[in-house]
Amino acid sequence: MVRYSEITDKRPREIVLLRGMGCAYKLCTFCDYHLDMSKNEQENFALNSEVLSHVTGKYGELEVINSGSVFELDKKTVELIKTTCEVRGIKVIHFESHYMYENKIAALRKEFEAFTLKMKLGLETFDFDFRENVLKKGIPERNPDLISRNFDEANFLFGISGQTAQSMKRDIELGLTYFERICINVMCDNSTEVKPDRGVTDVFMRELYPIYKDDARVDILIENTDFGVGA
Repeated sequence: MVRYSEITDKRPREIVLLRGMGCAYKLCTFCDYHLDMSKNEQENFALNSEVLSHVTGKYGELEVINSGSVFELDKKTVELIKTTCEVRGIKVIHFESHYMYENKIAALRKEFEAFTLKMKLGLETFDFDFRENVLKKGIPERNPDLISRNFDEANFLFGISGQTAQSMKRDIELGLTYFERICINVMCDNSTEVKPDRGVTDVFMRELYPIYKDDARVDILIENTDFGVGA
């Protein structure tokens, strides 16, 4: 498992894949990412300490991801993130969180008030029916203004049966309206019952990828490991 890398093409930053106590939600039908976890806080901290030791601060930005939300990292790891960023001169930190923790984000921003926090939401799509009845995301809100109010960035998931060029374009356009940045993840085969639809992926690559591939506000991951972390 590769847990440290650098993103150099758009908004250059370092990225670390840390390990937490596990996703508390764990109901998304398409995700087996939550398997990267341990209930042993000491072992998690030891692993996370080694990963964070590679951070140099060369870009002044750090993206922190884990199999769930930042709120599922142990307290010592969170403190080490803060210390590492202070020592390395990092000013901007990107964290991920499930919508269920939205009421904790203000306190996290206060805790990290010496930095600029960019909170990323795993939204996947604005289509409420598809998001909640197919993907089971657990985001009860329909209003984009309310969905985005505590978040700066969002992940979207494309390449699943039922999606169309029109629905994916709508997600991108709304994403760029309500968030500072978006990250498009193309569905890859994993251990879940939700499988990639090659036809939908082909539509995305043919009709939408050429339009947004060079957009500085849009990251596109064709493979799960395109950021350089993962397995």
